[in-house]
Amino acid sequence: MELQEIKQRLTETRNELLGVLNELSEEQLKNQKDSNSWTISQICQHLCKTEELYVVAISRGLKSNEDSFIENKPLEFLLDRSNKLEAPDIAKPTGEFWGYEEIIEKLSQSRQRLFELLNTLDDPSVLSRRHFKHPVFKEMLLIEWVRSLYLHEQRHIKQINEIKDGFKY
Repeated sequence: MELQEIKQRLTETRNELLGVLNELSEEQLKNQKDSNSWTISQICQHLCKTEELYVVAISRGLKSNEDSFIENKPLEFLLDRSNKLEAPDIAKPTGEFWGYEEIIEKLSQSRQRLFELLNTLDDPSVLSRRHFKHPVFKEMLLIEWVRSLYLHEQRHIKQINEIKDGFKY
């Protein structure tokens, strides 16, 4: 998959997320599926943290001058919500509540940093030739890091919709 197509999917997925969030009240951002799950606000914190961590990881991977010869990883499993994944501690949200405006601002900032990094690439194909070790998925090509971001966000949109569908009106 070409970087341009991935960037388009990142944009479409983010627009979908913003549309879902736009329908929620501040009070609903505090809702969670059960007492062991994250609130919608915390899910958004997790998305911001993950994107910021990915920017750092991709930047580090780009510093390598050595070509990688690893296979692309199938990432569609990220969309399967029946497959429980545990976020690394560094990507977990805090107990702090983010209101709607703060969520929108932080999501915008993390996406801007990602696109700034991607837009500085003279040769985007370098993303398919370099890798960096992911804390959960191990060795991954940088292009797969970028691609996994929109799949990860789609996974959490499903989670938010599950919480939203459970609201008592």
